Amino acid sequence: MLGLVKTYKTDDWEKCKLDFLSNHDTLMDLYKSKKSMKKMPVNINGNEFKFSPGKHNQLQKLIIEEFAPRFAENSECLYVGDTIQKDLVKNEEKLKELGFEITLHDKMPDVVLYSEDKDWIYFIESVTSVGHMTPKRMLEIEEMTKDVKSGKIYVTAFLDFKTFKRFSDSLAWETEVWIADLPDHMIHLNGDKFLGPRK
Repeated sequence: MLGLVKTYKTDDWEKCKLDFLSNHDTLMDLYKSKKSMKKMPVNINGNEFKFSPGKHNQLQKLIIEEFAPRFAENSECLYVGDTIQKDLVKNEEKLKELGFEITLHDKMPDVVLYSEDKDWIYFIESVTSVGHMTPKRMLEIEEMTKDVKSGKIYVTAFLDFKTFKRFSDSLAWETEVWIADLPDHMIHLNGDKFLGPRK
């Protein structure tokens, strides 16, 4: 680099610059390779996708690969965002067919699964620091899905019990909780029934 800088504004500048660039990666190339190395592979609807690194996406991966086979068997992922690519998977055609009213301003739940067998839609929030199913959040989703006739299930997912405890006093009734550390169990905040849509 020092040799290159010394040739600046001389006749040798162009040749030295080309030699330097052919033997060194650009910062963009270095950043790009680091990002792609850290990406998490995730299987969504039988296709391979890559999530960017981070706890939020780690939890979304677990929702799709661990929660869904246990509690939303044979479901299809209609929507999942990535912290970098907001609409990584968005089946607008199916969402509209089910009655979703999608506008640019809607904040979709982190993961939306649909079980055709049961005609149930799972609205799942992936919570590592914010965004759990509060009564206000449920109302927002209800407004977005007022024409949806399928059964609606509201789930808040946490990586661990410690995080769940931080939010437990403000979770909405009539919702479900799934903790990735305890993948075979759910917490039902609905009193009279286990997992299922409200009538």
